[in-house]
This record gives sequence, C-alpha cells and structure tokens, in this order.
Amino acid sequence: MTRYPNIPKPIRSGIVLIDPERGTPQRIIVLQFNPDTLERSLTPQSAGGSGDSGGGGAGNGDRNEALRLKGPAQETWKFTAEIDATDQLEIAAPDGIHPQLAVLEMLVHPTVAQLREATRNAQKGAIEISPIEMPLTLFTWGSKRVMPVRITELSINESAFDVNLNPIRATLSIGLKVLTVSDLPAGHRGAELYLAHLAQKERLAGAARAGSLGALGLNPGHIGAGAAAGPGRR
Repeated sequence: MTRYPNIPKPIRSGIVLIDPERGTPQRIIVLQFNPDTLERSLTPQSAGGSGDSGGGGAGNGDRNEALRLKGPAQETWKFTAEIDATDQLEIAAPDGIHPQLAVLEMLVHPTVAQLREATRNAQKGAIEISPIEMPLTLFTWGSKRVMPVRITELSINESAFDVNLNPIRATLSIGLKVLTVSDLPAGHRGAELYLAHLAQKERLAGAARAGSLGALGLNPGHIGAGAAAGPGRR
C-alpha cells in the first residue's frame, strides 16, 4: 500500500465537555466526517426593541436607542453530521454505532445518578429542586472557532442496520445556541471562553482589507457634513 506521510490530516470538528469548575475536558467527541455545510444565524440584541420599525414614525421604540446594542448577538448554528460504521471496517463494532449515538444523546440527558439524586431530594421534602447542571459544552470548528454552546436540536435518521438491528449508518441534524455573557454569570468559565471567541472575531475583522468610497461610487461629500445638510442644500 502506498502511503503519503507528508499529507497533513484534516482537522475534525467536534464537541468537548468541560468541567466548569476545574476547566478540564471530561469527554471529547470527534465528528467522523466534517459537515459539508454550516447554517449560522445572528440576531442583534437591539436596545430599541422590535417596536422601533423606523418606518416613518410608526415604531414605538426610543429613537435615541436606534444604534445601541444591549449585548452580543444571539447566534445559532445548524449542521448535518454523519456516522457510518462501514467506513471504519478495521474497527470492531459489535454494537454498530449505538455507542456513538448514545454519546451524542447524553448531551441532552441527565445521568441516572442525577435523576435518582433529584428524586431523593424530592422525597425528603425539599421545597425547591434545582435544575440539573450539565457539563459545559464547547463546539469546535478549527482553532478559530471554539465556543460554549447549548444543544437545542438533535434529530437522528438511522438508515442502515446489521443483522442484529444495530444501526450502522445515521444522519444527525444538530442545532446549537452559542452561549454568551448574556447567558452565563460573570466569571463563569464559559463566559470567558465566549469572550475569547469574540476577541478572535475582532482580530479577524481587523485583518480584513478595508474598502474605499470610490468602489461604491461615492466621495466624502456624500456621507459627510454635506449629506447632513439635507437635499435642499447643494
């Protein structure tokens, strides 16, 4: 077999579960194949609110708030991942891809121990049962995109099975919400990781080549004091 040792291996995307107190990785999930496409959506947190339509005074928002932001944009990601045991025939898979699916499903399930503990607290007459805290989840897409997230959607389509009905091929639709400083308490490890993610965006934006007014068919007079004078002044 011909080998090409100098060809670098592609970086894989994945999910890392972090202990929020110690900051140590608890589990690393490497996606078998990188998704072909990513769907990202960013919704600004405008201070003016949705009522400030700006359409001729019809909105109810404060005009002084039109250019202000209350915090970072709400960002969501969606992508499709694939798991295929037949692509890794050299690896024994007596349970098919059950283990890989279970790892991903446990991202949205508390453990049995956590559920039993919550039941014991309820039976002891605890007035308030705190929601179960899950590990801090990071989604990684190369070194420039490492962000804290919450799984918002996990849809699994199993498309092939072995003779024991173990799934051996599946397609997963995964939805993520990026957790920002608006979602996490100050000083939380996830909040610091988000700030590092945002700082990376700032560095990349600073590296982009600036455009020119001439490329837009404009000159400084179009957007400077002359424009502020209104259409009646020439």
